Amino acid sequence: MSEGDRRFLRSLYEEIEQEKRLLQGPGEGPDQQRLTIYTSVFNKVIGRAIAYRSLLSTIKTEYDGVIRAGRGKEGEARAARRRLAAVDSQPASLASCLTLEESGHPEVLSRHLVCLEGERDALLARRHHYVSLEVKAELDTKMKTTEDQRDQLTAENHRLYLLYQALRFVSDSLVRWEESGQQVPVEDFLRSTLEDLSQTSESDHGADGDVFEDDEPTKVNRSQLLTDYLKRFVEAFEAGQFEDAALLAARSPHGVLRNTKTMEMFKEVSEYQGKTPPLLQLFQALLMSSPDGVPLPPAVSLEGVRCALEHGSVALVSHAVTQHKLTFTEALGDILTEHAQKDGGVTDACLVWATVVYQACSLHRKIALSMCRRGLIHGAAEFINHCQNFTTEDCIWVLCRCPSLSLLQRLTERHQGRAAILSVGEACSTLLLIPEQQELVLQLLDHLVTEGRLETAILQDAVCPAEGWAELASLCARLNQTRLSQEILSVLLAQTGTSVLFPDPEGARLMEHVFL
Repeated sequence: MSEGDRRFLRSLYEEIEQEKRLLQGPGEGPDQQRLTIYTSVFNKVIGRAIAYRSLLSTIKTEYDGVIRAGRGKEGEARAARRRLAAVDSQPASLASCLTLEESGHPEVLSRHLVCLEGERDALLARRHHYVSLEVKAELDTKMKTTEDQRDQLTAENHRLYLLYQALRFVSDSLVRWEESGQQVPVEDFLRSTLEDLSQTSESDHGADGDVFEDDEPTKVNRSQLLTDYLKRFVEAFEAGQFEDAALLAARSPHGVLRNTKTMEMFKEVSEYQGKTPPLLQLFQALLMSSPDGVPLPPAVSLEGVRCALEHGSVALVSHAVTQHKLTFTEALGDILTEHAQKDGGVTDACLVWATVVYQACSLHRKIALSMCRRGLIHGAAEFINHCQNFTTEDCIWVLCRCPSLSLLQRLTERHQGRAAILSVGEACSTLLLIPEQQELVLQLLDHLVTEGRLETAILQDAVCPAEGWAELASLCARLNQTRLSQEILSVLLAQTGTSVLFPDPEGARLMEHVFL
């Protein structure tokens, strides 16, 4: 660890202690003020650790999701305690929740009857979720009996299959014996055949063959079982039991309901109970039931992430991306990037996830753009300089979508003894043709003039020839940047044997005007 890092850590510890003293919060236990202090410090660590910034940002997002979930559960617990306290505080009575005096008033009893009927209806609506212990015990007994019967039938089926194989072997042997002219007595032939049969293992005769394939109970009933399963799903969906329907769809045999058609069904639902929309319930069920290493299909991934972001389920998206539950596509990364620009509260998190997706798809220009939008200009420049497939066109594409003088300077400077990835002349000539980028180019040229490095930039530019720089000077003159235009021409004319050729007569007349 360098001395600078040690000083940085000491300053963080001092800041934590000072803020805790000023806020005077509790020394132990959960506290919002102390959480704010450590969140601020952790953000500073992320800002300094460039190499591990992406990883630390992902970790922070996970912690934030856990904290939000904990707060939600704590709020539910407090509400439950308040309800329990309210019930306990009511006086005992002959009728539940009524005092002895109230139980003598017909109007009070009528209102209470309405409340009780409402509770009864709510319980009846939920009773399909539960069965009595007696019914459960009876069903368990039936299940055990059915499993035992299945095992017995399987064993009998296997025994009959082996018998069939043996009889077919003997029958085939007798046919061959007849065709051979019956040279051996039938008794001797059968004795020899049965000895061969006893020495032959079951596997030699294909014990796993398909002779009784059509008689297997599971295959006979497979179509019916699937039909019954789909019927249960439709009944739950039409009854408005979307949570149950989502679980049935997520666990459907062979994934027959884990597709975009099912998502469209849930998406079209406009009326539902509770805060969680049916489509989001389906996406949650699909993620939780998805086995490791088997991501959701591309279209399902896109629709699910779009719904989760729309309803603020950031923790769900974080889980889906970090656990590789989704199929990573360019479209998925674009959805995350678009949401980052809309919702400032999750901008950094969405850009981190988008970067993960773009990396999986090897979309280098979009990786660099995401880094720039997160403020990681130096890191983006390092990435671009080390990326072998990054072209001049890619650099211009990034600069047009995230204009940055700092990035443009780094891309037009030599890197570790190598030529700059972007030619100053070529970059300026291209960007000056785009009205929105003209100010960026003028800032770069002005900086080169101020630092006295314009001549070096022109002479070391192996991509843009003198004619290109002359055209650049002409463009500067058209933009009323006379000083910059004259500085460029002065460098060109100062070189021995250099003749400045203008692309058109109008450019020449402009330059004549510059020197008048």
